[in-house]
Amino acid sequence: MTENLELSKLLAIIAPIIVIQLILMIIALIQCVRAEETRGPKIMWILIIILVNLIGPIAFLLFGKRRDG
Repeated sequence: MTENLELSKLLAIIAPIIVIQLILMIIALIQCVRAEETRGPKIMWILIIILVNLIGPIAFLLFGKRRDG
């Protein structure tokens, strides 16, 4: 009984983090593919977004897109 309770608490903590990670990954991948220019090769950014869990998409959104203007 206590194992189920602890597992449900753990899932309640982890599930929102996984959802946030997936949303950020999808947004970053779409923006990376649509961007005309990025700071560095697009394939590098795609790999970083996919492989570096929560930090990869955030890094691309902050540093990857080139904003000339």
